[in-house]
Amino acid sequence: MSTVLQEPDVREEIETLAELVERLGGIPLDRIRFHPAPGTATEKDVITALEAPRKRICELIDGVLVEKAMGYRESVLASLLIELLNAWVRPRNLGLVSSPDGTLRLWAGRVRIPDVAFTSWDRMPGRKRPTKPIPELSPDLAVEVLSESNTYGEMQLKLADYFAASVRLVWIVDPELRTVEVHAGSGQMTLLRQDDTLDGGAVLPGFAVPLKDLFAELDRQG
Repeated sequence: MSTVLQEPDVREEIETLAELVERLGGIPLDRIRFHPAPGTATEKDVITALEAPRKRICELIDGVLVEKAMGYRESVLASLLIELLNAWVRPRNLGLVSSPDGTLRLWAGRVRIPDVAFTSWDRMPGRKRPTKPIPELSPDLAVEVLSESNTYGEMQLKLADYFAASVRLVWIVDPELRTVEVHAGSGQMTLLRQDDTLDGGAVLPGFAVPLKDLFAELDRQG
């Protein structure tokens, strides 16, 4: 009696595009880079994308390059937040504030790039500015400014990553609704509106900015 060997169904082992998109939080397909192929990308590819003539800011998620989404409006808010944070952090020498291309390795295979981040000296090796292109750093504060292509699922994944890496505070800024979600871990979220004041909590005691002043930057004219 002969035995017929069944070939494995490789279709079960190949992740479909729909499954990949879902795993990444339902982001638009055009934000996923396919060179190198999903699942094979490394930190070197993150750096290559940053240094290419057509600069692309990409996060690394389990071997997949995901391009960051940031339009002009979002960059204006991020720039102002960097200015405001630096005005508080620098005179007190509390640490460093990084910009929307400040790559951070949260753990092996996971590179996130907050639109703005504050990292205290205590979290930096030797209390010095890292020299590696992608330092292994967990910031005290991570800020994400929402763009049109950001999804709820994507932001939930970012929050989970940040808090798994011991980030203490996350601000999610919505320029469309003009609100800020303040996340302090353990599912704690406070929604601030234009008439509220955003403060640094225990991460940056004393720092405060009225949201109406922050969002007024979007209406400023010459």
